[in-house]
Formats: sequence, C-alpha cells, structure tokens
Amino acid sequence: MEKVAFLGLGNMGGPMAANLVKAGYSVTAFDPAAAALEQAVKNGCSAAASAAEAAKGADVVLSMLPSGALVKELYLGARGLLQALDRDTLVIDSSTIAANDARQVIAAAGERGIRAIDAPVSGGTAAAAAGTLSFMCGGEADAVDAARPVLEAMGANIFHAGPAGAGQVAKICNNMLLAIHMIGTAEALQLGVDNGLDPTVLSDIMKASSGGNWSLEKYNPYPGVMDGVPASRGYTGGFAVALMLKDLGLAMDTAAGSASSTPLGALAKNLYQLHGGDDKNQRLDFSSIQNLFRRPAGD
Repeated sequence: MEKVAFLGLGNMGGPMAANLVKAGYSVTAFDPAAAALEQAVKNGCSAAASAAEAAKGADVVLSMLPSGALVKELYLGARGLLQALDRDTLVIDSSTIAANDARQVIAAAGERGIRAIDAPVSGGTAAAAAGTLSFMCGGEADAVDAARPVLEAMGANIFHAGPAGAGQVAKICNNMLLAIHMIGTAEALQLGVDNGLDPTVLSDIMKASSGGNWSLEKYNPYPGVMDGVPASRGYTGGFAVALMLKDLGLAMDTAAGSASSTPLGALAKNLYQLHGGDDKNQRLDFSSIQNLFRRPAGD
C-alpha cells in the first residue's frame, strides 16, 4: 500500500484526502486547523503533528495550500521538506500559485533528484467530494505518469499541460474564464428576476440555449435554484472570494509578463475586488457575486 502525505485539508483538500483513503492509499494528513485534521481522521486518515512528520516515509507528498509563499516555505524554507525527503519520493503540489513559484519548487526538487509536478485542480468542492476533479499538470512526462494513479483516485480528467509551471498557467486561464462567466451569469439572472422572471425557469431556458455555461449548469449563483451548491446554503463553503481574487491577481500578473490583453479578466478582478471590499464577503463562495447585482430588500 502506497503511503501518501496530504498537507492542507481545506474545502478542497479534505475531500481529496478522503478519496485517497477510499481508493486504498494509506494517508497521513496535516493541517494547522484542528477541526480540519479531526475531520480527516474521521475520513480514515492518520493525523500528524507537523508537515515533516506526515511526510516521513511517504511515497507521495501532496500539498494543497492557499498561497505560493506557503508552498515555498513548505518545500524550500529553513526546515523545508525537500531537505528531508527520500529521492524516490514523488511531490505533487495541487495549490494554485504563480507559475514561477511552481517552477522554483520543481527545479529545487530536481536538484535533489526528487520528481515533482504542479497539478492544480478545477471542479469545485462538489467534484472534490465526488472524485471527479480535473488536474492540470506541469512537469516532466515521467513524473506526471508516475502521479496518474494517485490523481485518478481524486479526479476524472488528468491533463499534462506542459513543462514545470504549465499546470499553473492553465489553471489561471481557466479561473479567469470562470470568474467572467460567473459574473455574466449572475448579471443575466438578476436582469430576469428584476423583470419578473423566476430564476429557476430562466436558468432552464438559458441552459438549453446559447447562454449555457458551467456556472449556470453546475454552480448556479441564484439562491434556491440548485440544491447542493453554495448559493443554496448562504454562500458558505466552496471557493472563497478571497481565493478567486488571488487567482485573478495571478492572471493579471501573468498577462502583464506576456503583454497579453485581458480586459474582461481585469474587469472581473475589479468587480470581485468591489464585492470583496466587505471582509465578510471575502469568506463567502465566489458565486456570492450575485449579491453585487441584487437589489436591497424593499426596493
């Protein structure tokens, strides 16, 4: 039985670790949040007191962290894991971070003879729970191939986007588009509601028409239209506005580096920045952008 160290047990990482256990892997997990670690234990993981303890003797180290700074500290810091991992360990970082940060970690791993890939994910919390995520991988082909069995325990689609960092580039392109069509979906639904339409009926019409898109079909932002999505539970859980803003910032930085024109991406970032100006909104799911268009009660 392969041993996996899973580091980072948030809304995405927790279900991913649980699916590895279901697939027969021996998973030792760590997260600084006690509640997240307790839930992982309930899902069949073993708990570790630190990332280093979790990674000791692991065949695969998989990380799911909220920022590039944390990823670099984990692997490259004064007590970074790369100093302690065995050469036959496979490192998979599924965080969404700057491509250059991913390249730096993968290069440092390579200098120690350790295979490493960047493998950010798409699909949201529902896909994380169902084990149907999409993984966008960057790195050497042999390292990606070695990671496939582990990734297939958590996802339905495994893509090799290219060399180190390519997975991150693919992810930020995807999430920029996600932000754009989520905003457009919320705007269109509110226009219909403001003019007397039932949002469920309007959603059904648009899903069967040229306006159909993932946000509308899988992650409807209007409350009460779709069961099991954040919009129907007060926009709790899911993918936080703060994380979407981080990803849009990465997209804008990348666009600046390549002199690419991204006017809709820039507008999406500005709208999420406006929405996230209230601290409580930063913690809500990104589909809560619907609230930016809804009229105050009584209007």
